[in-house]
Amino acid sequence: MESPSSCQCCGNEKYTTTANNTAGGVRDDFCFDINLTHQGKSNIITVSTTTNGLDLHKKTLQALFAGNTNNDDDQVDVDLDGNDNANANGNADMSMTELKLLFKGKRITAESDVFPFASIDKDIHHAMQKKKKNRKPLKIMVVATNNSTIQELKNKKSDPLIRGFDQQKDVMEKRKAASASLKKYYWGEGMVQDRNYKFVRIKACTNHSFGHRSTDKTPHHFQAMELLEKMATDPGIVALMKERELVVNTLGEMDTIDDRIMQRTEQSGGCLLGYNTNRGLRIDIKLRTDDLQGFRPYPDLISTLIHELSHNWVGEHNLIFWTNYAQMRVEYFDAHAQLQHLIVRGKTTSELAGLDRTKLEHPFDSIMVELVKDMAQHGLHPNMIANAIQQRIHELEKNRKLSSSGIFRSGGEVMSSIEPSSIVTPGTTARELALAAAERRAREQQKKNKDDR
Repeated sequence: MESPSSCQCCGNEKYTTTANNTAGGVRDDFCFDINLTHQGKSNIITVSTTTNGLDLHKKTLQALFAGNTNNDDDQVDVDLDGNDNANANGNADMSMTELKLLFKGKRITAESDVFPFASIDKDIHHAMQKKKKNRKPLKIMVVATNNSTIQELKNKKSDPLIRGFDQQKDVMEKRKAASASLKKYYWGEGMVQDRNYKFVRIKACTNHSFGHRSTDKTPHHFQAMELLEKMATDPGIVALMKERELVVNTLGEMDTIDDRIMQRTEQSGGCLLGYNTNRGLRIDIKLRTDDLQGFRPYPDLISTLIHELSHNWVGEHNLIFWTNYAQMRVEYFDAHAQLQHLIVRGKTTSELAGLDRTKLEHPFDSIMVELVKDMAQHGLHPNMIANAIQQRIHELEKNRKLSSSGIFRSGGEVMSSIEPSSIVTPGTTARELALAAAERRAREQQKKNKDDR
């Protein structure tokens, strides 16, 4: 049994057990020390499990601020939420300062019916004290602020040169709205990507990819982004994406210096201008020249983009791929040909795209010349798909005439031109129709070549 000693808290003996009836049953009342910390200083006082919040605030005021009550400048008086306006040591007016006591992360309010230490068990507390003789007492953080200081801060006017959070948010929203209203449409106002079939993200290489900052001769990252945006909103590309129901997650710029796929291609003697990852997950285009002094010609970039879009269906460079690619080129020229009436900054869209008038008037000859070199790398010749190209040109011409008279057109083909064997169900998408048409034309061309032999 422990020897009793006088308790500074209540004048009783420490560790004296007293039965107190509570709502939860009988509670043992005993005294123990707590550490009040304020402004880096510690003060030890003795309390008991029956000490309420109001008494604790009074003890804190007496222990910490009793010596400062005669100093007018440094006087710290405690606000006990109107529960007590008595003076500590007869000098301190407790309604002049707001006092906060924090115990185990919670605030102890100055109320007579609040018992912050009621949950402390006597036996457990004594056992912990014996187990660790040097165990520190429970700690309570004390935060005291003079009400005059609080009122002074409330009365201060905000600096008119510094915006508040709400004001800054309003300014940013206004700037965003103004930027959207003044957005530059390269192909004319309203010429944007389709809502459903589009490039979801656009990403260009930053200066870090090239190892130096942009100069007058090296296009900036922002210029590359503008070029990718121009390609994504090109009326011919938009028509292709919508007609064939294409969605590409990311249209990006290929790193001209440190692209691993490009390096492997060059080691084998090839030249990589772009590639399609996972059939439309991401398409990367080589925008810049090898010396980084500028961008490649726009018509070449569009040709590369259509090439990579064709890989969304066919991975190998076989006849089906080249048939599909050539027909997409025909559709690209046709889209710009139908916009000859649209003038943007004094030019037609075809002139902005760098297309010669001969390509719009004679697309077959232009496409055949392009395909000679490209297909030769794979041991093929454009004559093998010439019939399919001409057929697509005729279909688009019929579509233009019939659409003006209101005849329904689906999948880029006049319904009457589809063979009975290739008629599909109503649920077939335009993308499936286009691929089926490309495969059918490739088979017809192969059959014709065999018959000619």
